[in-house]
Amino acid sequence: MTLSPTLIIVTIAAYFMVLIGISFVTGRNADSKDFFVAGRKAPWFIVAFGMVGATMSGVTFISIPGAVGGGGLNQGFSYMQVVLGYLLGYLVIATVLLPLYYRLKLTSIYGFLGERFGYYANKTGSAFFLLSRVIGASFRLFLVAIVLDKFVVGVPPFNVPFEITVVITILLIWVYTFKGGIKTIIW
Repeated sequence: MTLSPTLIIVTIAAYFMVLIGISFVTGRNADSKDFFVAGRKAPWFIVAFGMVGATMSGVTFISIPGAVGGGGLNQGFSYMQVVLGYLLGYLVIATVLLPLYYRLKLTSIYGFLGERFGYYANKTGSAFFLLSRVIGASFRLFLVAIVLDKFVVGVPPFNVPFEITVVITILLIWVYTFKGGIKTIIW
């Protein structure tokens, strides 16, 4: 079954409209505390599910099946080890770190590093985290824009330039994140 580029664009537009709608609902009467930590009212298990969801991207859905299927049976089982590692890591985060965050009213692990190990641990950890997030987000955005360009908006009848696809994607993500903050991302 082949989907038309128009149907794909309508689906993507509907998805972003829902996200923007959620951001307006969650962003009403919000202050900076609500924006960054959701007023500390979100249950820890919802935050844990939100963290898992935030680690997945369109690249996950494109690359993982190819990696598992392309390497035969052995490759599938080696990816199973990665999945088990994720599950173990998420279990530790959900049962150890998130309750610690809530109990100590932490905003991030880097604040904890600063309190526990000092200024340089805080700044070094923060810098490496930001660097990894910028590089990772750049690659994910680039790969998603390539897929959109090759199969949806870069083909007739649309022929949207690649750069415009990237800018529009960034703007849409910025709108729903800026308006609703972390609550939009969690819920």
